[in-house]
Amino acid sequence: MERMVTVADVVEARQRLGRKVVRTPLVSPEALCRRLGIPVWLKLENFQRTGAFKFRGALNCVLGLLTDHSSGPLRLVTASSGNHALGMSLAAMLTGACITVVMPEGAPLIKQKKACDYGAEVVLHGQAYDDAQTYARRLADSSGAVYVPSFNHPDIMAGQGTIALELLEDLPDPDVVLFPIGGGGLAAGMAVVFRALRPRTRLVGVQAEGAASMKASLEAGYPLELASVCTVADGIAVRSPGDLTFAVVQDLIDDVVTVSDREIVEAMRVLITEVSVAPEPAGAAAVAALLAGKVRVKEGTRVVAVVTGGNVDARLLRTVLEPSP
Repeated sequence: MERMVTVADVVEARQRLGRKVVRTPLVSPEALCRRLGIPVWLKLENFQRTGAFKFRGALNCVLGLLTDHSSGPLRLVTASSGNHALGMSLAAMLTGACITVVMPEGAPLIKQKKACDYGAEVVLHGQAYDDAQTYARRLADSSGAVYVPSFNHPDIMAGQGTIALELLEDLPDPDVVLFPIGGGGLAAGMAVVFRALRPRTRLVGVQAEGAASMKASLEAGYPLELASVCTVADGIAVRSPGDLTFAVVQDLIDDVVTVSDREIVEAMRVLITEVSVAPEPAGAAAVAALLAGKVRVKEGTRVVAVVTGGNVDARLLRTVLEPSP
């Protein structure tokens, strides 16, 4: 097993990333606070470069690989349901690396196009992220390229953890922090920061009901693989968490809850129409858990929800905004 990520790794990642990443806003929308009856803040990673938090971990990992690379352009292969592919594609463009990204065949068109625009070679394979990951590993092995995981890597987790450092500078003592969980890279990175700097903050991960592999793994006591996943939230549609991310989540996260696709879509609608924030489905998962009452909070509790991305297809956006029959 690779080494575990520490808060020192996250601090180092922040120094390495510098101004190459956007310091995203932390806002407290009045409409959402009134609706929930508690003080709520949103960490808006949909304003990050590439439109999602994944750029932080991707760039941190690529910069780390470059320090050990001596000759010729660095050749990379990765798998992603979309946002990690975008992060890796931009990181490769900025550093002169060559990148092939493998996405599931149903990956949102907006994410496929953005990856191509950043100069990546895009390959579509399989029905889910895990299918794409298996193919990408074979492709890397056969071509001699470096395979970069989407979440199960210390540098990926450390890069995502920089969100927590920013958050604590803007709101030094939150009571509860919620974030979506797919493979667990974001959850692990943020958890090591909070447990080191704010150990009393309650940390809650949110998964889609149709792709709750981390929750099932926690209940089993070891990382397991779901037979299939089915959710509108493609960004967190992962059949199995990583061994590294699972170990951190198991040790440091207080709870993992699930939300239905209907609750995710309703959260998207509320954020778009009442808060003027347009998240993708996975990006709305944490807010969905609050709106659906999946997390009990006392009056006056200071709650932060991470909005992880905003790369949403126009067709889905129209569906979300269509009035119910």
